[in-house]
Amino acid sequence: MRVVLSNRSGVPIYEQIKQQVRQAILEGELRADDLLPSIRGLAQDLRVSVITTTRAYRDLEEEGFVVNVQGKGCYVLPRDEALAREDALRKVEDCLAEAIKTARRCGITRAEVAETLDLLWSEDI
Repeated sequence: MRVVLSNRSGVPIYEQIKQQVRQAILEGELRADDLLPSIRGLAQDLRVSVITTTRAYRDLEEEGFVVNVQGKGCYVLPRDEALAREDALRKVEDCLAEAIKTARRCGITRAEVAETLDLLWSEDI
């Protein structure tokens, strides 16, 4: 798992860490029982305060993505399949909304978009 931080995004650093770990869990990059980097180790790697990584991990634990085992570390909990499906559906909706905006700007009809979707759906992508 790789965490990339941006000081210009307007999103707090702890939230960026939390979102990226959460995404890695939802996408299956991190699996149940995987050990996350230690709070201190991650803070050192990212050059942020321990308080920042602690907040990200605590939030992830409160949301049911990880469990902190005292003295052993923070482990990924089994993935909630319904939540993973909902996350995937949200991504599909976002992409389709962007495609529809582009199509409307370019004068592409709904029928043409539907035909393109059907073609893409039938291909082995």
